[in-house]
This record gives sequence, structure tokens and C-alpha cells, in this order.
Amino acid sequence: MQHWKEGGHDQLCKPIKKAGGAEQYNANKKYAEAVSVAVEKCADDTKGQTCYICTQALHRHTKEGLVRGCSCRGTAGFAHVSCLAEQAKILVAEAAERNLDDDEWHRWHACSLCEQRYHGDVKCALGWACWKTYVGRPETDRIMAMTVLGNGLNDANHHEAALSVKEAELSVLRRLGIQEQSILVTQGNLATTYCRLGRFEDALRINRDVYSGRLKLLGEEHRDTLSAAYNYALSLYNLERFEEAKSLLRKIMPVARRVLGEDYELTLRIRTDYATALCRDADATLDDLREAVMTLEETERTARRVLGGAHPHTAGIEDALRDARTVLRAREAEATEAAAQNAFRTARVKLAQERSELAASLADMRVADEKG
Repeated sequence: MQHWKEGGHDQLCKPIKKAGGAEQYNANKKYAEAVSVAVEKCADDTKGQTCYICTQALHRHTKEGLVRGCSCRGTAGFAHVSCLAEQAKILVAEAAERNLDDDEWHRWHACSLCEQRYHGDVKCALGWACWKTYVGRPETDRIMAMTVLGNGLNDANHHEAALSVKEAELSVLRRLGIQEQSILVTQGNLATTYCRLGRFEDALRINRDVYSGRLKLLGEEHRDTLSAAYNYALSLYNLERFEEAKSLLRKIMPVARRVLGEDYELTLRIRTDYATALCRDADATLDDLREAVMTLEETERTARRVLGGAHPHTAGIEDALRDARTVLRAREAEATEAAAQNAFRTARVKLAQERSELAASLADMRVADEKG
């Protein structure tokens, strides 16, 4: 009542009611803000292009610009967030009609052309699009939308907001008694958020439990088990427990390459972090560092071909490769200098020994002359 009298609520209340309530109003507002940010970030890349779904440059209703956050090449992959959202909504509804459960929910975060997951602000905008679509639906739909939203917020570095979403999601799952596999997925996402907030001990505890749970449920060769093992190794790495991290990554790396393939993003991440752990270990040998550089060079070439040069992971591999080469050059220079110093010391010792032997020989000769 005070807000109404002082001004503001009389103007705000009607739009909120018209939008369907406070929660829906907030979702719509956050969605519009996220789309604006994503379009601005993609402006240089999308200039002069058209949406592959509606074939327009500007959306005919929302007047929004284009985005692209996948690995499509050339003129492919450009779209309006609104078009991507409508496409995902239709595919999820069709899957539900055919009783395919959550078979098409990945359309809310993956490109339907190249199948790569969106990243950064584009993924965040789609997260809000998903949430505003299902915010008024039954809790089962809301749970899936919370997953998409939380992951999108994380990808755009809104980690505090993501933490609130993921903690709420886990609470709902436990209250509804949802199957363990779904709870493990949410726990894994929560651990990722803890990690990005610097809460490494919390992340390690959850990732260890998630890996153990998936190993029992799915076996060591399942993609989700490999993903959980990678996250567990990443937690060990963040706590500088490099030997344990390397041991686990060394164990799952050949499995990922065999089961998922060399080009799969998770395989690339496992190889990248294994090489980085080799470099970060204070006890790394020159052979370890050379292996790290070689691994990163191979991984960078693959990532650039598969993910594209603009993908955050490709950029991350390039940074890791640059650092690894710097460490290797420094260690090789140290080794060369140490070898030179050792050679110099050896030469001095040998020279001193030769001089001593020569002096002894001359002394013997003098004694012999005196006796003669």
C-alpha cells in the first residue's frame, strides 16, 4: 500500500499481472536482458547474415538480432534466440507426445545443425528462454528447465545466480524422490558451480560421490561416468593434488579416446587437463614436459578443426600450450646450463688429476736422475 501511494507499484503491478505473475514477469525480463547481451556479443560475427530458421536478419516480432555460439562454418548456424527457443519448445513437445521423456531437451543448449553445445552468453540467453517457457508448468518440466538455466548462468560466469538455481533444483529432486541418476546429474552441476566459485573442497567432496555413484550405476565406459571422473580429477587438480589427478586422467584417457572418439569435446578436455597437470607438477621431468607440449599441440589442432577457433575451450588449449612451451624452454635452458656446469667441473677435476699425475712423474724422474 505504501509503495502504491508513494508511486511505482500502481505502474508495476499491472505489467506483472499481465505477464502471468511475479515469477513469469521476472523470467521474461531476465530473458530480454540476456538476449540483448548475447546479440551484442555476437554482433561482429553475425553482421550481414540471416537466421537459418526464419531466414530474416531481424526477428519479425521481437526485432532482435542474430547470435551464433556453436561450431557451424560459413553462413550456417546464425539464428535468433527466439527462433531457437521456439524450435526447442516444439521438439520437446513432440518428444513428450511420443513418450520419449527428455529425449529432445538437449535442443535447449545444443545446435541442431552441428550438434555442438552452445556456450557463453548465447547459452545463458537460451537458459532464460527455457525457464520463461516452463516456469508455470508442472515441476517435472520445471526441473529440466532449471538444469538448462543453471548451466547457462554458469557458462556466462553468473556463478552466484547459478548456485541458487542448482541448490533449489537439488532440493526439489530430493523432495520428489527422483531417481538417483537425475540427482547425480544435478550434484555434478552443483559441484561445477562450487568449483567456479573457488569452493574446491566442496566441489571435491561432491565430485567424488558422483563419480562413485555413476561407476556403480553405469560402469566405467559410460559417457556420464567418464564425465564424472573428469570432474573429480579437475577438483584434485584445483587443490594441487597433481599426482592423484594425473593418475585418474591417465586411467580414463584411453577409455574416452576409444569410446567417445578423438574429436569428442570431453576427450579433448581430458587430454588438455592431463597435459596441464604434467606441467604444474613440481616434480615433472623434461620428458613429462615434452609429453605435455606434444599432447597440447595435437589437442589444439583437433579442437580448432572440431570446435572452431572462437570456442572457449580452443582458446584455453592455446593458452595452456603457450604456458607449457614456456615452462619447457625454461627447463631445457636450465638443463643445458646445468650440463655445461657439470662438464666444466668434470674438466677441472680431470685437469687437476692430470697435473697431479704429471707432478708425480716429474718427481720420480728427479729421483732417478739423482740416483744415476
